Amino acid sequence: MLQTKITRMLGIKYPIIGGTMMSISKADFVAAISNAGGLGILASAIYQTKEEFSDAIDRIHELTDKPFAVNINLFPSMRPIDNNDYVDILVDKEVKIVETSGHSAPEELCARFKEAGMTWIHKCVGIRYARKVEKMGADIVTVVGYENGGATGTLDIGTLVLVPAVKDAVDLPVIGGGGVSDGRGVTALLALGAEAVIIGTRLLLTKECPIHDNLKQALCDASELDTMLVMRSIGATHRVWNNAAAQKCQEIEDANEGFEAILDAVAGKKARKMFNHGDIDAGILALGQTVGLIHDIPTIKELFDKIMKDVQKTVKKLESSE
Repeated sequence: MLQTKITRMLGIKYPIIGGTMMSISKADFVAAISNAGGLGILASAIYQTKEEFSDAIDRIHELTDKPFAVNINLFPSMRPIDNNDYVDILVDKEVKIVETSGHSAPEELCARFKEAGMTWIHKCVGIRYARKVEKMGADIVTVVGYENGGATGTLDIGTLVLVPAVKDAVDLPVIGGGGVSDGRGVTALLALGAEAVIIGTRLLLTKECPIHDNLKQALCDASELDTMLVMRSIGATHRVWNNAAAQKCQEIEDANEGFEAILDAVAGKKARKMFNHGDIDAGILALGQTVGLIHDIPTIKELFDKIMKDVQKTVKKLESSE
């Protein structure tokens, strides 16, 4: 069994972290990722009330006794409850692992993570951000390269360069991602110095993922060319699926129609219509270039087991070629 510093720190079987996905990373999906040997991460920003959020954590505990994490979103948004309220519930429910993403966490949040004995993972897109949270007390840093789905930042650095650059710059263990969907990608990231990988796009195409079958089939048929960048004009660049909704967003940006028009184009309610009802052009979907490598829809356990077997095969193949 392949173990790394991160698998030991987090108590997980495989060095695989499930990427947090808005409107998708709910309790049942998170528990399935953890039960399959990875680390599932609940998206706190999905929940509109403290009661709903608390119930979601209880649901995860019902479905798994394996480690899981909760994401605290630090990007600017119209959030219905304060992040400190989320943390209150994490402390009350004795959640052991917390992930932050976006801008570096406020000092008061960091102090609360430490006081509660949580392992703190921070997800960012560059060296200076990783160094900053290292000084603030982060235990693990996650970096994802330009190939990834969702927020890409503004540095436009590919995974092959970003992961070893961050590894060289900080003393923290690194989770790497961006373009990883199979055993070849995991092997490559580990060779670059990562102690675990984070995957998101690949998990969309699993049986447990709570999105409509129409969307899953469309993604199965997609290629590595079927993504595009949106929201760059407002400093919030995201890589997304190149569908009608994304193209409309780009048209709004090109016409300089303004911030509010862009936010309306990428509204979560439109994405949920796509996820729930199968209208594949209704909303925006964060999607990485690795979608072009994905052509089946296994269970998460089948996926993770195959990935790790393929890691072993890849390593043996490299050794035999010497």
